[in-house]
Amino acid sequence: MTSLVRAVWQVSPFVLERLPRLRLALCLSLRRVKCFKVLHEEHGLSDRFIRFMLARNIRIEEDLVDQLFNSSEKRLARTLLLLARYGKEDQPHGVLPKMSQETLAEMIGTTRSRVNFFMNKFRKLGFIQYNNGGFQINTSLLSFVLHE
Repeated sequence: MTSLVRAVWQVSPFVLERLPRLRLALCLSLRRVKCFKVLHEEHGLSDRFIRFMLARNIRIEEDLVDQLFNSSEKRLARTLLLLARYGKEDQPHGVLPKMSQETLAEMIGTTRSRVNFFMNKFRKLGFIQYNNGGFQINTSLLSFVLHE
């Protein structure tokens, strides 16, 4: 593909100036070639990239299993814990910024009214506390997820 890019550019640069989609496609293919080259040459970067891709894949699989086997109440609790960074020792956790119930509903695959119902239930049980501009996730929510 790189030789094709060079040939097109040498023969007629005005073609690339007139056709933005072709220019974009060629730029993306050049970036892809450069990325492969850098990943091949920089072993530290390629190791981090592979770790990132594996972690991302594991997270997608966990989300799929969660969607298939857990209730929307448990999915909401798990999502709140993930957003609050529980289980990540190097990250601050517990406080979440203000987030709409519609956004939470989209994240867990349910309706806003169900999220509203469960958030009220979690608040009454002391799992979450609303504060200025957000809410606090208590560690007791983790035991709820693990024991139900």
